[in-house]
Amino acid sequence: MLPLFLLLLWPILIFIIFNLFLLPFRFTLKSVFDLITIPFEIIRIALNKRLRQNHALEHATINVIQEYYGENHLLSGLAKENGFYVKGPVNPAVIEQAARIGLNRLIAGDSYLAIHERCGTSIAAANFIFSLIFMILLIRFGFFNILNILLAMIFANMIGPFFGKFMQKYLTTTTDVADVEIVGVEYSYPQHIGFFLVNAVSVECFVKTRVF
Repeated sequence: MLPLFLLLLWPILIFIIFNLFLLPFRFTLKSVFDLITIPFEIIRIALNKRLRQNHALEHATINVIQEYYGENHLLSGLAKENGFYVKGPVNPAVIEQAARIGLNRLIAGDSYLAIHERCGTSIAAANFIFSLIFMILLIRFGFFNILNILLAMIFANMIGPFFGKFMQKYLTTTTDVADVEIVGVEYSYPQHIGFFLVNAVSVECFVKTRVF
């Protein structure tokens, strides 16, 4: 009869072995998926000027807030055709003020505000480079190994930030925002669930824009 600790470890070992067996297929499928979907998503944004304008204004807003309150003031954003979201531990009035300052500064020529280090475009760029290099190595050597993953990760981390900024500048944002105006800010506070407060320090704001 097997000792008790072996009986308890057996399901864990089976789970680990099963996932190791599937690992090559997961990496390959994800790489193929990213190589197909990421370019289409970038093209979709690049062809939509309103989305690019709001994406630039979203970055400018967050950059302005972080200029005043520091880089540790973590915020997230999402651009839409009629505006953009900003979520984080900040007063909605500060977001609106920062959005108006950011818009005026973009119009004045502070184009660097349209680029942000932690933009989803940069993450997508790194994922695309990882997938591309991983698939090239897989096709070149004909088998899966950890070295392929490590090499792909190293190149993605080296090239990704520069490629991401390039895509932000030329494909997913535009500083041509002279015809954009901010028409209002809608915001929502976290909801209570029982005795717990979800996202207690965060607020989600939607900065609505339009062109004239």
